[in-house]
Amino acid sequence: MGESRSAGAASSSAGEAFYRSGAFWPARQRQANRIHEISYRACFKPQLPAYFIERFTDGGDVVHDPFMGRGTTPVEAALRGRIPYGSDINPLSRALVEPRINPPSIGAIAARLRGVPWRDFRDIEHEELLVFYHPDTLRRIEGLRRWLAKREEAGELDKADRWIRMAAISRLTGHSSGFFSVYTMPPNQAVSPARQKKINERRGQTPPFRDVPRLIAKKSKVLLSRERPEARESLFLTRPSSETPEIPDASVALTVTSPPFLNIVDYASDNWLRCWFLGVDPAAIPVTQRRRADEWHGFVRGAFVELARITRPGGRVAFEVGEARNGALRLDDYVLKAVDGLPFDALGVLVNQHEFTKTSNCWGISNNQKGVNSNRVVLLKRQ
Repeated sequence: MGESRSAGAASSSAGEAFYRSGAFWPARQRQANRIHEISYRACFKPQLPAYFIERFTDGGDVVHDPFMGRGTTPVEAALRGRIPYGSDINPLSRALVEPRINPPSIGAIAARLRGVPWRDFRDIEHEELLVFYHPDTLRRIEGLRRWLAKREEAGELDKADRWIRMAAISRLTGHSSGFFSVYTMPPNQAVSPARQKKINERRGQTPPFRDVPRLIAKKSKVLLSRERPEARESLFLTRPSSETPEIPDASVALTVTSPPFLNIVDYASDNWLRCWFLGVDPAAIPVTQRRRADEWHGFVRGAFVELARITRPGGRVAFEVGEARNGALRLDDYVLKAVDGLPFDALGVLVNQHEFTKTSNCWGISNNQKGVNSNRVVLLKRQ
């Protein structure tokens, strides 16, 4: 891509990277494709990767995210005719991302939902979950979980099954009648059964019956209501960011990513219920939780060593680090230190400023007055 389409920076060393502030991409909640509407803690808006994909790649280029989370970057890449790559150490991530690339039709989803033996699901194994669910709802959730697990063990899990599993995971808990649960925390953060019991007592509520297949079908229609992501090729891995041997050398045109920020988000506790449905022990997933910035710097360094291998000459990395500790800690400085000695030129740091939006709630802010109001993105070019 020509430099005229860059963020306007000339190459400089990592220590001399310059800063540019402004509203580089819009922040409105509903402007992006609805296929992105899968709640996940600490996710950036689709407009962020779209900004870099449009400026630094052409159709058919590989776009990667080594911390893909809910899959915002690979899904947006597929929507824009690029080849999506992604990895994440949590198996939950792949279960959320992969079904939304080349998704099944609404008809295929409806047919598979009709084929699920809902009437045969009569047992409740996890009574502690009754603080979230009506007994008949929990029977269907547990039954669907077991049914999908058996199909996976038999090697029969197909595109429709994976979609239904993804949609069910996204509906497990939330604060409206569109979710399987009684009123609880927003869907990107599952509380413990003990805490949910207190919420129920405080609100004087009991879990109402929710029609599981109907809500899955309803969510599916919303997600597939606009253009669908299609990719002739894709690669999704369950791996740490520093170890992606399946990705060929010098194959990636652009990486747009956002790593875990210190210990701000507890991914294990936030996703415990989703991991349960998937059959994954969240405590066994070695998600990076670095309390100190110098430790975090070493973790990021490992990711960049691998990015140096897989990024093609002239390829870009857009590394988003938000703001930490109310802006007192400049994580972009640590990113620039992490690439010292690696074959990257620092093109600059974009500080995208926007009005407060709901995404700021991913940092635990709920009063609509404070929160993360900017994205800080370190932009690098592979030498």
